[in-house]
Amino acid sequence: MKGKIEIEIGEEFRPSPKMKTLYYLYFILAMILGILTWFIPLILLAPLGVALFILTIILPILIFIAYWIPKYYDSIIYKFTENEIIGKRGVWFKRTGIVPYHRITNIDVVQGPIARKFGLASLRIQTAGYSRAAASEMSIDGVEHYEDLRTIIMDFVRRGREAIEEKPREEDINQKILSELIRIREILEKSYGKT
Repeated sequence: MKGKIEIEIGEEFRPSPKMKTLYYLYFILAMILGILTWFIPLILLAPLGVALFILTIILPILIFIAYWIPKYYDSIIYKFTENEIIGKRGVWFKRTGIVPYHRITNIDVVQGPIARKFGLASLRIQTAGYSRAAASEMSIDGVEHYEDLRTIIMDFVRRGREAIEEKPREEDINQKILSELIRIREILEKSYGKT
């Protein structure tokens, strides 16, 4: 395979472990920007009972999210088969996506500024006939060597399309069957005379 990434057909693989660290960093940033910006003034200006009440609501949510991040990371599994990509994820609500190579039309690399610092990106796989134009049908998240993986997938796509093009079309097969039946009929008519 290309570069530093190796994908074996039929073997499962997971996102980079850096993805878990990235999610924790997002969590800390969300706490700082989303909670501390209003909670610190609340502690200073509101009665202590109000601050403690709000803390008893927020703290279990924060603990739950901190617990959920590694569970979610462990639930993400990808697998390449001969004909398709399979992606599974979900802690409580499991989601499995299957994308045949021959339906893939585009693969976008999505990378935010923090993910870029970690060297991570997501590959958003778009397919022909997917109903939501703005969304991707599958996302392979937490990829370190994303350009290499994108090239590998596109190689699978090209090989799949070449295999489809090599298969005779149904019309061609029907035409060949008709031609062969006509030839057999002509041979029988010559051998037995027209009836």
